[in-house]
Amino acid sequence: MAAFHLFKLSILVSLFSASTLLANKGGAGAGGVAVFPPTCDRIECPTYDVIHTGTDFEIRRYNSSMWISTQPIDDISLVDAGKIAFFQLFDYIQGKNDNNEKIEMTAPVISEVKPSDGPFCASSFVVSFFVPTKNQATAPSAKGLNLQKWGLTYVAVRQFSGFAMDDDVGQQAAALYSSIEGTLWSEAIDKSHSAKDSAEYIVAQYNSPFEFKNRVNEIWLTFDMEATLLAAAV
Repeated sequence: MAAFHLFKLSILVSLFSASTLLANKGGAGAGGVAVFPPTCDRIECPTYDVIHTGTDFEIRRYNSSMWISTQPIDDISLVDAGKIAFFQLFDYIQGKNDNNEKIEMTAPVISEVKPSDGPFCASSFVVSFFVPTKNQATAPSAKGLNLQKWGLTYVAVRQFSGFAMDDDVGQQAAALYSSIEGTLWSEAIDKSHSAKDSAEYIVAQYNSPFEFKNRVNEIWLTFDMEATLLAAAV
């Protein structure tokens, strides 16, 4: 049992580690969409259908899901914000929640990013853990955390390998925006991200810090395709 708890800890801590290890060359490569995250063969991940594959990106339609999320964390670093979130989310899955219930580890852990206005200003990060399907009907909350219910959600996705570091994620997000520019998806994404309080992009991380091969990270741009199609029909 102790070994199992250590396994859960090792996966979760990777998502908030300030590791200075060099990125490996395995996994999803320098950018694009190439692999199904191997972690999802071992633990539960949210389910989706791929509805379009483009150049260096794909469009997924995620089924309804539930996430437990931190309050916004203001920091200049995704990695440092993750350290703060780690203890809150690890305590949650270890039973420090309203149901005193232990929760199985899942993947990915996602960080919603609202970038700052300058290089030395704090950005805002909301870090979320995917609640296992069997717990979603009675999912507990916890002090300082909020439950988020996602309906059917469309996501533009770009993958990259190695350890997700601060210098990487902005570049990968910019590459995803560039890939979808001029496609039929770009208008829906722009409209969905026009609100002042919306996240600009999401960083999804799947791996344990002890995994050096086949590491997979993703940049997500969520959007509401149905609303866009409805507006176009009016």
